[in-house]
Amino acid sequence: MKSFQNLVLLQNLYRLKSIGFDYIDPFYVNEKNTHEAPKTLNELAQNISTCHLCDLSKSRQQSMSGYGNTNAQLMIVDFSVSMNEDSSNSYYVGRSGESLTNMIEKVIGLKTEDVYFTHAVKCKPLNSNIPSASEWDSCKSYLFSQIEFVKPKVIVTLGEEAYFKLTNEDRDFQSVRGHVIDFKKYKLIPIYHPQFLLRNPELKKIALNDLKTIKSCL
Repeated sequence: MKSFQNLVLLQNLYRLKSIGFDYIDPFYVNEKNTHEAPKTLNELAQNISTCHLCDLSKSRQQSMSGYGNTNAQLMIVDFSVSMNEDSSNSYYVGRSGESLTNMIEKVIGLKTEDVYFTHAVKCKPLNSNIPSASEWDSCKSYLFSQIEFVKPKVIVTLGEEAYFKLTNEDRDFQSVRGHVIDFKKYKLIPIYHPQFLLRNPELKKIALNDLKTIKSCL
C-alpha cells in the first residue's frame, strides 16, 4: 500500500477514535482525497503537516516540512528535528543552527534563503531518542519526493545517520565524508553535523575543506 493510502487510513481512524467511534463502515483509500500523491511541493508540505503515520505525531508541536528556496541548487538534509527546532518552528536555531548559518553564508557564499533545508524524519523524536527504523520508513517517501520536486544540483547530508538513511548504505562514514558521490541524478556530499563539530572543534579545519568542496560543485 502506498504511503498516502496509509496516511488516509490512519488519519480517519485517529479522527473517529477522538470523537468516540468504536465501529465504522468501510471506506476506500483510492477515492480522490487531499492525501493523494502530491503534485507540488506545497501539497507535499500540507500532507507532512497533518501526517499521523507514526507515533512521533503524538509528541511533536508541529511537523517540519522544509525551509528555503524551492528551486535551490543546494539541499541540506539533517536526520531529525531537534527539540529547539520543534519548539520554535525554526530551522536555524541554537548554537548548531548558528554554526550551520555561518557555514552557508561565510564559506559557501549563499544565504540561508538560497538553500533548501529539510530533515529525513520530519518530527521531533520521542524523548530525544534517535528515530527508529519504522519511523524513518514512515517518513522517507516525503524526503525523496522533496528531492524530486526541488531538483538540487548538490545534496549535503549532515552527519552519519542522514547519509546512511538517504543512501541505504552502511559503511565507514569517514570513507565518504567530504567526497562527491553520484547519487541518482545528483551530487551528494556527506559532512560532519554542526553539533558534532561543536563537540569536536579540532575537526573544523577538515569541515572547512568539505565546505569548499561543496562550493566548487555549485
